[in-house]
Amino acid sequence: MGKGHEHRHGRSRGSRALHQAHPERGPALVGTTVAILSALAFGLSTPLVQRFGRARGPFAIAALLYTGACIVGLVSRSRSEARVRASNAGRVALVGALGAGIAPALLAWGLLHTSGVSASLMLNLEAVFTVALARILYAEHVGRRLAFAVTLLAAGGALLVVQGGGDQGAASTMGLLAVAAASLAWALDNALAKPLSAIDPASVVAAKSAVGVALSASLAWILGEAWPSPKDAAVLVAVGATGYGLSLRLYLRAQRALGAGRTASVFASAPFFGAALAWLLGEPATWSAWLGGALMIVGLVLHLTERHAHVHTHEPVEHEHAHRHDDGHHTHRHDPMPEGEHNHVHRHDLVVHEHPHMPDLHHGHAHES
Repeated sequence: MGKGHEHRHGRSRGSRALHQAHPERGPALVGTTVAILSALAFGLSTPLVQRFGRARGPFAIAALLYTGACIVGLVSRSRSEARVRASNAGRVALVGALGAGIAPALLAWGLLHTSGVSASLMLNLEAVFTVALARILYAEHVGRRLAFAVTLLAAGGALLVVQGGGDQGAASTMGLLAVAAASLAWALDNALAKPLSAIDPASVVAAKSAVGVALSASLAWILGEAWPSPKDAAVLVAVGATGYGLSLRLYLRAQRALGAGRTASVFASAPFFGAALAWLLGEPATWSAWLGGALMIVGLVLHLTERHAHVHTHEPVEHEHAHRHDDGHHTHRHDPMPEGEHNHVHRHDLVVHEHPHMPDLHHGHAHES
């Protein structure tokens, strides 16, 4: 996949024609909705993993979760999407090790040592880390509003650690730090997976999950970890299918429309779904959990209400991904013209226009400030 386009301020020169593109509220709204559904699926999984994986090995739990995710990926692949190619193998292996091996094992260990409410809220740090990495790796724009939102999310997480997540003291603090480390591993997964967002999400889920299952199951066997009972194992596979497989599939689709940082900011709602379910299941919620959660909610609202628009230039590029012809960016011709979403290698000509946009597949430009 070729380089995207560079940002330019001001009017075009020479043959570059400046025009006003249609507002991309549609794709942004769809991307946001998909990201929220992804967050819901993942958020509800956290207290369930804690309940059915209690006193079992973290790598064994991770292997079961991603077995379910792999099944979802295999059965939901699409013919209209770009496929995973040999050139993607290295990146898929890396994100699989981080997101399907290390991160869920850290989360499973952390859940054994702290409350489900506090652990769920601590997962908000994934958004903080992802926004920072998206800025560092892809130069995604981070304005004052977004920076303040990230600060509130970080403050909420810090408050949970300082208070130790309840009355369990040092053990609970270590559990929360393990969840924070899992958040960092998933953030690295999110950021490094951005170039894969143009590929069929289900194929990426299947490949990534297969890496996670192989890694986690091997480590569980080497370490002699205890496995859940057949009944609990079946539940964890089902939780993995929805909370990890379906959630990741939706996350990658959202990332295609919103970019790495913005998708993570919407996905920050996941911990609230998990914390609410944990509280309904009888987990106590301390004052620090309520206050930390309130700070994180304000940060999330700031993320969701951000608007970004300016004159920008799309340089010529040739790449492959599923696309439509009613989005203002895919103007190449077909005979006959297909309806709806389809996939093939296509070229974008140089164009300059202005409209609200997100750092999606076609808006990876740099900014001066």
